[in-house]
Amino acid sequence: MDERETVVITGFGPFRQFLVNPSWKAAQGLKLAGLGERVDVYTKEIPVSYAATRQIISELWQVVKPKFAVHLGVARSSSGIIMEQTGKNNGYRDRDVCGFCPESNICMEGGPEKLDSIVNMTSVSKCFKQAGMDVIYSRDAGSQRRAAFIHIPSSGSLASADRLVPLLQALILTMLQQLEDTNSMDGTTPLPRKHISRH
Repeated sequence: MDERETVVITGFGPFRQFLVNPSWKAAQGLKLAGLGERVDVYTKEIPVSYAATRQIISELWQVVKPKFAVHLGVARSSSGIIMEQTGKNNGYRDRDVCGFCPESNICMEGGPEKLDSIVNMTSVSKCFKQAGMDVIYSRDAGSQRRAAFIHIPSSGSLASADRLVPLLQALILTMLQQLEDTNSMDGTTPLPRKHISRH
């Protein structure tokens, strides 16, 4: 089967001290590096705005119809990559670029309390940790079903594009392989296995 798949990769726009957000730079780097011959990479810069983010993400799923989405954000206090398992709908106390903060501290009124990614972030991060990569698993915030939220460092050696982009590329390919293996167990036809280099 030679059907192409699309992966959406988002990064955030300017925020606070970041005139060019490192997460958007990483998304652009992934677009250039690609995810193999069978995967189209669609990138989108998301403004740091509660309302705009909800609308844009919803439109991406409706219009682009990706197999998977990877949302990149910045972890200012971390020197490693943090892979999030669960996205929570409460605890939002920071103002966005428009100066808005949800009064109830809930990101999406009427939305579910939490959403878990269908990717097992524990097994993905363990695989990379064993290979000596600074990849951390977290249960705190982040993703929804066929999506993953990855926090990247804004400083330190791993923040450089030549180290960060290949590691993110390998992580995403591993997640896609996990999805394909899951599909195969469900009786659907998976894409061919990808060979991942970890460097």
